[in-house]
Amino acid sequence: MHNRPRGTVMTGKGKGMDGMTGMPSGFSPASLSSPSFTPGKRQVTLKSPIDCVGHGLHSGAPARLRLIPAAPGTGIVFRRTDLGFDIPAAFDNVTDTRLCTLLTAPDFPDASVGTVEHLMAALAAQGIDNLLIEIDGPEVPILDGSAAPFMFLIDCAGVEEQSESRLSIKILKPVRVEAGSAFAELHPAESGFSLSLSIEFDAAAIGRQALTMTMDTDNFRHDLASARTFTMAKEIEAMRAAGLARGGSLDNAIVVDGDQVLNPEGLRMPDEFVRHKLLDVVGDLAMAGHPLIGRFVGHRTGHALNNRLLRALLSDASAWQTVSANTMDWLSAA
Repeated sequence: MHNRPRGTVMTGKGKGMDGMTGMPSGFSPASLSSPSFTPGKRQVTLKSPIDCVGHGLHSGAPARLRLIPAAPGTGIVFRRTDLGFDIPAAFDNVTDTRLCTLLTAPDFPDASVGTVEHLMAALAAQGIDNLLIEIDGPEVPILDGSAAPFMFLIDCAGVEEQSESRLSIKILKPVRVEAGSAFAELHPAESGFSLSLSIEFDAAAIGRQALTMTMDTDNFRHDLASARTFTMAKEIEAMRAAGLARGGSLDNAIVVDGDQVLNPEGLRMPDEFVRHKLLDVVGDLAMAGHPLIGRFVGHRTGHALNNRLLRALLSDASAWQTVSANTMDWLSAA
């Protein structure tokens, strides 16, 4: 992989941020500030629009992303401004899960947007229910390969409550999907949302890692947001031959070669790999359309299995119910 700028971020007022590094001025993955607003029982959107310019990890294509406040009940909707199509961020609009999550417009297969999971994870963590996401290309900018820049964007734009109550999806019975030794499960819980994930890779630099956490805004911000996507050095050429990883670099992905991490700066935390995989889980499950009340357990899961889990859950009417946010408290940091 090669070194290249990661992008430029601007506020809704057009204030430029650090284009030399590609990160917002004042942004540091290790020092994300705590939000001044904690989502409550009502739906939430942004206070003001905010822009982000960068390039796609897999397509390598430049893209301008604009996050725009939306009315209650809108949900999260991507709009391909170059094509004129809206793509709701819904589990049943996921059409490809090779190394990222790709959404496609229901009635127009040529209108898609990929690598949505990091942005979706940040939106879920900050409790954003309604948002229009304008993008002029096929892929969300990768920025530094984590969700931290998107958390910073949301902080800059600010968030506000709306008039309508938030709904959530309560898990009523266990649901499991598996593929070989990998599996993903959802279990009932009285309140909140927790996650447990284990991973296992042949590369000695990763090996076996596991993490369990209770999901709330602060935990995501401090424990998951800055964890970067990763790949194996031996897989890069094959990915590029398949049309993937064209925008990848050591600036936006961890590259592992056996027992070595090739990035000069090393890891942000010793178990950054499992933290990023758990970040992906949060982003993929956000496409349920509402926050979940329950418990996630997974082993060696990825985008495909995460999406299969949502499809299995929501296709079984006896496995879930929609409830008022009055019973859901996972977004409130204890």
